[in-house]
Amino acid sequence: MKISKKLQESIKEKRPAWSFEYFPPKTAVGVRNLYDRMERMYELGPEFIDITWNAGGRLSNLTCEMVATAQSVYGLETCMHLTCTGMPREKVDEALEDAYKAGCQNILALRGDPPRDVEKWEQTDGGFRYSKDLVKYIKDKYDDYFDIAVAGYPEGHPDDEEDADANIRYLKEKVDAGATFVITQMFYDVDNFLDWVKRCRKAGIDVPLIPGIMPIQSWDAFLRRAKWSGVKIPQHFLDALEPVKDDDAEVRLRGTKLMVEVCKKILDAGIYQLHFYTMNLEKATKMILEGLECEASPGDLPWKPSLGLKRKEENVRPIFWKNRHKSYIARTEEWDEFPNGRWGDARSPAYGGLDVYDGLLKCSNEEAHKMWGYPTSIGDVGDLFARFCEGEVPQLPWSDSAITEEAASIRDALVKLNRHGFITVNSQPAVNGVKSTDPVFGWGPKNGYVYQKCYLEVFVHPDQLDLLIQNMSKEDEITYYAVNKKGDLHTNTTSDEPNAVTWGVFPGKEIIQPTIVEIVSFMAWKDEAFRLGTDWARCYAPGSESRKLIEDVMDTWYLVNIVHNDFHEPCKIFEVFETIEPVVGHTNGVNGDHGTNGYTNSAANGIVEACEKVSLN
Repeated sequence: MKISKKLQESIKEKRPAWSFEYFPPKTAVGVRNLYDRMERMYELGPEFIDITWNAGGRLSNLTCEMVATAQSVYGLETCMHLTCTGMPREKVDEALEDAYKAGCQNILALRGDPPRDVEKWEQTDGGFRYSKDLVKYIKDKYDDYFDIAVAGYPEGHPDDEEDADANIRYLKEKVDAGATFVITQMFYDVDNFLDWVKRCRKAGIDVPLIPGIMPIQSWDAFLRRAKWSGVKIPQHFLDALEPVKDDDAEVRLRGTKLMVEVCKKILDAGIYQLHFYTMNLEKATKMILEGLECEASPGDLPWKPSLGLKRKEENVRPIFWKNRHKSYIARTEEWDEFPNGRWGDARSPAYGGLDVYDGLLKCSNEEAHKMWGYPTSIGDVGDLFARFCEGEVPQLPWSDSAITEEAASIRDALVKLNRHGFITVNSQPAVNGVKSTDPVFGWGPKNGYVYQKCYLEVFVHPDQLDLLIQNMSKEDEITYYAVNKKGDLHTNTTSDEPNAVTWGVFPGKEIIQPTIVEIVSFMAWKDEAFRLGTDWARCYAPGSESRKLIEDVMDTWYLVNIVHNDFHEPCKIFEVFETIEPVVGHTNGVNGDHGTNGYTNSAANGIVEACEKVSLN
């Protein structure tokens, strides 16, 4: 989607909007950590992100890679920087083609800075001299496919000696060449910025002018960035920060208050966009947004939509990958088409093999031991998963991130299930007509209502399976699939058609069903689910009790997914476990040692009671 369209919506609604800038890290570890940070900052609700360009070097290719990843994996509308520095025309063509293939429709066209070892900027042979020339070239080659942003300098360009009015004339030339919005250099003098905006409007520049906001992290960085950019520091900034310059935490706290004041003044002036130069950091930007009381709006879907070129229309996903978003994207990235309304439209393409996702378990052995300890019994495993449900464990092999607030109404029931030896890996509570703007369950357009069926996915000991199936068969509203590693499948469904487990009703739209359960995708997920457990086992030494325990679970237990199809009933799904004795012994139970390890012998003890008795509405 073009950013200019998002900006127009924000202006029309007089709604604050914000965006983040990132730069390519120099190391592979830095890139991985930045992706994790970008994923977390997605929850802050940026309208878009942009990624800087490193002309001619290795990081230029990394910019293109990061743009593709941000678009496809994280669903972040992305603007790619592109500079004239060190860029002959063929390299510009390659970069634009990469952006196009990634589904990116936004370019920030810059002249760029000279290389560190060059005192004065010089045009590259076969390249472009000014950013307006780059803008014209992109427009000529791609017509209106790309939104093209350019840079603005409220306090003048640090390399130019000409006055601010001359820089406004240059900006007007870039807009006349085809630029559709402007992102400014960082500044602290908000009065000067607002005056510059007035002069731009008077000069006929009518595109959105987005102020660049630099959070204040530390005293030294604050001074260094201001000097490098050539911007004025108001005296009251110095008065507030210099007395505490040796205390980074206090500098950031006071700096946040100062930048909140800057942003409020900008918003009060009727400029509703803010662009944060994050410096690949999270906390200071988040603190400013919290100070502004800015909250992210619910997304259009209950999961992060990919913005990859081929999958922009994707609107249905199996629930199995709810906590494995990146894996799902990787395993379906070669599909020619994606579901449009009904999952059956895309059932002919096969899921990508597990090898397409480079390393299913994304942690080292040392990290695994630190997070998950050294379990030697089913009781230990159940306790680990229970602590995950309680928020004490940050992730699990089957979940890339911590448990969400969505699980609050069934959290205690999940805890008790795990402590009785039923190992839960995915779930959602029943939701009966919650407003689409709800901060926990909401998604989609305003003035709508969303619904969910209660869902549970759990590993079950083979000795427990027959009784569990008997109990599920007594409940007319339950449908299930149960399968082991070898593919022994049990189900009470007679149709291969998808079963919608999440849906939304919105004014002027057909009912949207974005999350489903169906057999084709479940069998693809089955392979991944058991492989994840096997990879976890291999974090421990061969022959160790922990390794033998987890391998036995993966080799013999069943993965069961259960849907209670009456969304008015939040707790009945847990009743099917009431009469089943737990397997929580000191060993894996292979030799019949099913000792209680301190737990009760009745699974019925408190599981259903722990579920909130009212459906969320």
